[in-house]
Amino acid sequence: MHDVVIVGAGPNGLLLATELALAGIRPVVCERLAAPTTEQRANGLVGQVVRMLDRRGLYQRLGDDPGPPRPQPEFVFGALPLNLKAVVDNPLHLLPVPQRDLERVLAERAAELGVPVRRGCEVTGLTQEADAVRVTLSDGATLRCRYLVGADGGHSVVRRLAGIAFPGVSTDRTVSRTAQVGLPAELVDPTTGGLVVPGYGTVAPFRHTRTEHGLIAWAPFPGRPPGLTTIEWPESTAFDGPLTLAELRASVARVLGADVPLGPPAGAGPHLLRRLVGGNTRIAERYRVGRVLLLGDAAHVHSSIGGPGLNLGLQDAVNLGWKLAARLHGWAPDGLLDSYEEERRPVALRVTMSTQAQSALIAPGSEVTALRVLLGELLAEPANAARVAALLAGSDVRYEMGAPGGPLVGRWAPDLVLRTDAGPVRLAELTRSARALLLDPTGVLAPLAEPWRDRVEVVTGPFEADPGPTERPAGAAGGGASTALLLRPDCYVAWQSTGTGPDGDGLPAALTRWFGPPRPDRPRRSTPIGPAGRP
Repeated sequence: MHDVVIVGAGPNGLLLATELALAGIRPVVCERLAAPTTEQRANGLVGQVVRMLDRRGLYQRLGDDPGPPRPQPEFVFGALPLNLKAVVDNPLHLLPVPQRDLERVLAERAAELGVPVRRGCEVTGLTQEADAVRVTLSDGATLRCRYLVGADGGHSVVRRLAGIAFPGVSTDRTVSRTAQVGLPAELVDPTTGGLVVPGYGTVAPFRHTRTEHGLIAWAPFPGRPPGLTTIEWPESTAFDGPLTLAELRASVARVLGADVPLGPPAGAGPHLLRRLVGGNTRIAERYRVGRVLLLGDAAHVHSSIGGPGLNLGLQDAVNLGWKLAARLHGWAPDGLLDSYEEERRPVALRVTMSTQAQSALIAPGSEVTALRVLLGELLAEPANAARVAALLAGSDVRYEMGAPGGPLVGRWAPDLVLRTDAGPVRLAELTRSARALLLDPTGVLAPLAEPWRDRVEVVTGPFEADPGPTERPAGAAGGGASTALLLRPDCYVAWQSTGTGPDGDGLPAALTRWFGPPRPDRPRRSTPIGPAGRP
């Protein structure tokens, strides 16, 4: 019997597989498609997930930047400019990588960790038993597993077979057209990459541009054909046949009031040419029924505006992975696996609120234009821009940890740097094993954590600076030298020291809450993990 069967070899399913493998669980991934798709889908990652991939050692694999992720100085919200240059601790990060490249890198990582991916493996039925799930495949074969995870997209077969409702709203008011195109070289600004349209002006690259007639987005990605997207609100959404470049060209003319001579892109295909009518905003009524769980688009679908989909789904995977592994290893505290839905479903509700608000802001109409003027004035204030950036990045999430302490408790750990004898070490270098961490600057807390050393690594060494200029723990002097942090494997702070009490300000209670009772009989290291994160 398998520990976990993951249905779906998209980014979310593959990342969950790697998280489980790092935790000592060997999942099996079942994918309906016989080979990876060549279809163009998402064009990159937006938000906190970029830093999360850095903390698993995947950021450099996905891009050509040898350093850590750097925040984006500008972005958009509902096609309104969002200037983040004056935002302190800007949380918004971008990684422009095609989804098929993301899937390839995650599949390579899964293979390195020994995860089998079975392609051409379609699920047609499931039966929950007392201690397992029996999965029926299209060829008549069956698999038994202790847990089944549906990461099989918005039309999830697993969700349907598990009887989980998918309430929400479907609309058919909009038509989105997207294609990779070829254009005369003189229409592309060589300095900014903007699309120069005679009779209209310049369409800025990698931004949503709204007019009274619709929306247009121009994406001149380096090394691949540029993309062009329009969104309109037509009187009729009935169409005959697939999208053509002529239809897209006519749409661009309506949105901009000027013609753009589109042609087929250079190079071998297949090239993106897609029309989408309407959209869905839906969230699964439950993320878990018995031994069946949902992940990513199987649990929530929404507009792609602002690029939140992979940010939401991949962080679902990181949240679920360590909790499911804890359950399988037998040390999970009561309610730990249920906390996956308790923590992640509210985040999905917040993301759908954001995408619905942005969709309303790009609609036509003088009332919307007036609202945009007002909101544009508000977003010009750095404090308001910071709040919206946190919403887009997902960095405003705060989980209920049930632990007293400093302001970092329940939040995602900032990008700390520890001082060591060998030089500075980034937190991202210490989290690649996907284990819980106790960051103990003074080294005095290691004995308290010793009974959990089979589940929690201890890292000693002071921080180079406070965790954050507005997040200094109560009572702590500048420098953060005595501030200790307990991080869950998903990098959220489960506990933060605020003094020098004999029990480490409740550290054993926090360890028990998240990592189960102490097990002094289990094998453990006799010395703390060193500053480099190795024994």
